[in-house]
Amino acid sequence: MATTESTPVTRAPRVRPSVTGRDKPRRRPLAHLALIGFGLLMLYPLIWMLVSSFKPTPDIFTEPGLLPSEPTLDNYTDGWDALGQPFSRYLLNSAIVVAGAIAGNLLACSMAAYAFARLNFPLKKLWFAIMLGSIMLPIHVVIVPQYILFSQADLINTFWPLILPKLLATDGFFVFLMVQFIRGLPRELDEAARIDGCGHWGIFTRVILPLSIPALATTAIFTFIWTWNDFFSQLIFLTDPEMYTVPVALRTFVDATSQTPWGPLFAMSMVSLGPIFGFFLAGQRYLVRGIATTGLK
Repeated sequence: MATTESTPVTRAPRVRPSVTGRDKPRRRPLAHLALIGFGLLMLYPLIWMLVSSFKPTPDIFTEPGLLPSEPTLDNYTDGWDALGQPFSRYLLNSAIVVAGAIAGNLLACSMAAYAFARLNFPLKKLWFAIMLGSIMLPIHVVIVPQYILFSQADLINTFWPLILPKLLATDGFFVFLMVQFIRGLPRELDEAARIDGCGHWGIFTRVILPLSIPALATTAIFTFIWTWNDFFSQLIFLTDPEMYTVPVALRTFVDATSQTPWGPLFAMSMVSLGPIFGFFLAGQRYLVRGIATTGLK
C-alpha cells in the first residue's frame, strides 16, 4: 500500500504594521489643518480687502475687525464712475489687450516651438540658447528700445505696442514650455501624417496643435494673468485716460496731494479680480495637465 508524505503547510510570516504606518492616519488631520491655516494666512489680505470694500472709507482703518459694522455698497457705485467714465471702459481696454496678447502668444510661440522641436536648421542649438537667455532679461532692458521703435512708428497711445511683440514670440518662457511638450509627442505621428501627404504645416495644424491643448491652455492662462496685471508696460505706452487699462486706472485712484478714496479703490480692485478668477477656474484642469506633462519624454 503506497503511502504519501504530507506536505508541510507553510504560513506566511505575520507582518507587523510599522510605526510610520500607524502614525500616518494621525498625521493627516494635522497636515490638513496646517495647510488650511497656511492658506487662510495667505488669503487674509484678499479677505481684508473684500471686507473693506463694503465699509465706509473712514471706517476702513479705524475698525480692525473683519465684520463691517455698517456694510454698504456705495463704494462700488461711487468707484464705478469715480474716474470720469464708467469702469467698464477700462475693463474693455484690458480685454482687448489680453485677447491680442493671448492670440499672439498661442500662434507665434507654438510655431517657434514646433520649429525648435521638430525641424533641423543651421545654428539651431545656438538660437535655442539665445531664446532661453532672453528669459533672464528684465523688461526694463528692452522697454527703452521698444518705446523708441514704436514712437518712430507713431504707435504710442495705442494698443499695438502691447500686442505686436507677442506676435513675434518674444515670450521665451512659453516657447520653452511648448518645446518641452512637443518633444514628448511621438515622432511616429509625424511620420504617419507625412505618409498621408501632410507637409510641415499640415503636421503642425492637424497633429501637433490638437495634442498640445494642455500646453496651449497653460500658455493662455499665464498670458491672461500676466497681461491683465501688467502695470509698467501699459503705463509707458498708454497716455490718454480713455486708453487706460485696469491696472493704470486703479493707480489713478491714489492721489499724493489729497485723500485717497480707499473704499472705491478696494471695490474696483475686487471687480478687476473677477475675470482672473473666472479665467483660471475655467482652465484649471488644463493648467494642471499642461504643467504636469511638460518635460516628460
